[in-house]
Amino acid sequence: MGASLSRSYSDRTATDLAVCRTVTTAEELEQHHRIRRAVFVDEQALFDGTDEDEFDRDPTVRHVLAYADDVPAGTVRLYRLPGEGQGLWKGDRLAVLPEYRHLWLGGPLVKYAVATAAAAGGTRMIAYVQLTNVSFFRRLGWSKVDAPVAYVGVPHQQMSIDLT
Repeated sequence: MGASLSRSYSDRTATDLAVCRTVTTAEELEQHHRIRRAVFVDEQALFDGTDEDEFDRDPTVRHVLAYADDVPAGTVRLYRLPGEGQGLWKGDRLAVLPEYRHLWLGGPLVKYAVATAAAAGGTRMIAYVQLTNVSFFRRLGWSKVDAPVAYVGVPHQQMSIDLT
């Protein structure tokens, strides 16, 4: 007999579990912000109290939730860069709750953001990522741009991906 094809919950991955959706309700938006606060304010202490900024008040910004077995577990936000025409988009605030990181939800979130920006006519997307995440983004097809820069006191690498 061959090996069993069934896997336990702990063996499942984001491709088995993740569903990414653009936020459409106030409740979903609160879940999005709750996850960001948990990661960027409480866990990493990058911000004091909140990580929300002017982009969160812009109705054209797209907030995304990743669900693992119907539970909100990760986020990303994306938007066209002001003054850059229709083609240049930025992705930021990629966050996954610690208890869901073993599911590798970051990949589906980044892919969803890239596909969403491309479908909206974007030609290039940029992101500033913490240095520990550079190889993760490179595996997803992103390239480094220039030297790292400080953002909220932590070195970040600008990364870019072609959307065409």
